Amino acid sequence: MTRSLRNARMKLDQGRGQIFWREVSQGTVLVFLHGSWTDSSQWLPVLEHLGAGYHCLIPDLPGFGESRFSKVHYSIDAEVEWLAEYFEALRLKQVYLVGHSVGGWIAASYALKYPHQVQGLVLLSPEGVQPSEMAGRWTLARWLMGQPPVLYGLLKLLRPVSKALKIQVTVEAWLQLRQQMRRSPTACKLLFQRRTAEIKSELLQERLDWLKTPTLILQGQEDAPIALAMSQTYALAPDAELHLIPDISHDLPHAAPELLAQHLQKFVTP
Repeated sequence: MTRSLRNARMKLDQGRGQIFWREVSQGTVLVFLHGSWTDSSQWLPVLEHLGAGYHCLIPDLPGFGESRFSKVHYSIDAEVEWLAEYFEALRLKQVYLVGHSVGGWIAASYALKYPHQVQGLVLLSPEGVQPSEMAGRWTLARWLMGQPPVLYGLLKLLRPVSKALKIQVTVEAWLQLRQQMRRSPTACKLLFQRRTAEIKSELLQERLDWLKTPTLILQGQEDAPIALAMSQTYALAPDAELHLIPDISHDLPHAAPELLAQHLQKFVTP
């Protein structure tokens, strides 16, 4: 990377929390919101390929990485308001929002609430909509993280014999998912560890007609069916365009950073 990358911190929410972000260069403002199981470092490979002329801000979302808050209730609405406070403190009038997974959900929610401030949205495998046929998609996750950990205990018991039972791949995938979720408790709260009514109230499928912001949706063509279904749902927004990336499953920032940078440059160039 030829441009200088700096780290910064700022208190938010009347001092109840501190947001950490990475920042580089000057120009058109791009704000990158990371995915469910990671932090702002997810976007560093993309910055390696992004040309000059972009003012890139890459925060750890509140509750993730080094952005820690105390005695707060994490929700999508709260993440949106913290982001608004952050933008106000930095005197950012207009931005492009780039969001992956839960970051895409927050970005789209922000654009719906503050449309005058968002010039464009780039959403990668975004969460935040629930196609009717996928209503129970987080049931397994709840069981994996449940107390007492019945399903986790069963998986550990099955692990030594999983190869003989021809279920080794499934057992290992579920155990890896649990490990991933334990490292990101805020993502678990946002996605499935809250009251069902609260989560449903923040889903966006019924509000996409109001999303007038120009929107580019990038989706790995080999990703899971639920990810494809959610991206297709977002593509119903009035000014949205869906691009399927061949031979890519998930985590576009790491799987295809140069291609993603090219899409970003094309989208934000007048």
